[in-house]
Amino acid sequence: MSSISIFQQKSAPVAGREVSDLSKALAGANSNTSRRITMSKGVFRRIINGKEAGKIKDGHMNVIVINALPKVSRQFYATAFDPDAAPTLPDCWSNLGDVPDPKAANAQSANCASCSQNIDGSGTNGKGRACRFNRRVAMVLEGDMSGDIYQFNIPAKSLFGKGTGNTHPFESYIKFLPANGESIDRIVTQIAFDENETADVLKFTPVRHLTDEEIDVVEAAQATPESKTVIQLTVAQQDGVVKLPPAAKAVPAFVETEEVIEEPVVKRSKKAEAPPTAPKANLADVVSAWSDS
Repeated sequence: MSSISIFQQKSAPVAGREVSDLSKALAGANSNTSRRITMSKGVFRRIINGKEAGKIKDGHMNVIVINALPKVSRQFYATAFDPDAAPTLPDCWSNLGDVPDPKAANAQSANCASCSQNIDGSGTNGKGRACRFNRRVAMVLEGDMSGDIYQFNIPAKSLFGKGTGNTHPFESYIKFLPANGESIDRIVTQIAFDENETADVLKFTPVRHLTDEEIDVVEAAQATPESKTVIQLTVAQQDGVVKLPPAAKAVPAFVETEEVIEEPVVKRSKKAEAPPTAPKANLADVVSAWSDS
């Protein structure tokens, strides 16, 4: 059973009992079901088909990460977040953080590295980047032997930085485990809010090895198409949102070619002038290399 309780009173389910046929029929068990975990103000919430179905209030949850993309993703909304507005798809996003997804309605650049939304200071009030980093992982909850797969988005503030002991931000955590002979999909991971941060920042800590029974559940979940699709879907897509973002400024069509910088045309007077002695601009002096903050 899931460790997330939906009951007002504590009660133990009868061992061996599965969800009844009636409940499955009423819930539309044969239709596609989207599941994800959200985080806000120290609380994790279980979201099923876009609606809350339970929460964890103790500041941490134990999970098994079963899949993730090999690189950090990116996501951009042109308008500020409005909790009362109808959800829409992002203006632009990239699963691997390299080029906009073909389905993006308002791609901001031919590639993410040279995008103006990837500049430090392009975010709200001139802070951070307007295009946000995130990690979409597929996971199952500790103790949930049904193998239900949840999508979980790890925000930028919980991705980067150095760890302390065996507790790390995610990008450091996924390097720490194999360096110590462990696999992320063969252990239980605790995801907890960092009590030293005022914002919602997560830290990741290994808890224990999986049992043989749990490994069977994980392998069965990893074999499903869902374990691969959820890590490639934005939150809006995961919840079945199809509404496009509000019309934004027109963005020119992008061609995947090398950028060409033309030399400025020098206007000459009728009188003969000596040729300019200044050296031509070097492309390497014009273009700066971006680095992730």
